[in-house]
Amino acid sequence: MKTLKSTLFTAIILLLVLPMQIIAQDNEPKITLDFENAKTAHQVLRDYTKALQNGDVDKMNAQLHEKAMIYGLGGALDSLNITQHKDYFKQSTDQYTHSITSDLYLPVKVENNWNEGEWLLSWGTNTVTDKKTKKEMIIPYHSASLIENGKIVFMRYYYDMLNIATSQGFTLAPPKQ
Repeated sequence: MKTLKSTLFTAIILLLVLPMQIIAQDNEPKITLDFENAKTAHQVLRDYTKALQNGDVDKMNAQLHEKAMIYGLGGALDSLNITQHKDYFKQSTDQYTHSITSDLYLPVKVENNWNEGEWLLSWGTNTVTDKKTKKEMIIPYHSASLIENGKIVFMRYYYDMLNIATSQGFTLAPPKQ
């Protein structure tokens, strides 16, 4: 009788736990580094980066979807649409040259998660040189770009604004006690 009770108890536990594990596995995000459009995503961002270095803002914007949203430029949390993106980089490339070095690109496909899609993550160093003064600012950066149908539909820039500000002569004062 004891063996029957143990067997029934084990069977009930398995019947209750196994479906929960299957459900939990179905809800786990799936992350893939090798996917069909990875090369396309990689090329889109490389073309965007090359256009920035060449000062070709029109070619940069050509890599963006017509309804793309860009975040993090100028240290702002606000979004830029493609027209604002073009204006931002037109002003930047008129004043500065951009030289990207140590760049690295990682395609990532995410499924079954809030950030689902085909992404291209990028890291590097942007050495920005003032065209008049020749003064350089070294800006390490990271960007995350969501690519759909060969265009960037969402892009977020991450870089150290304090590094830029101090390179321009700004100082950081401690709070008054």
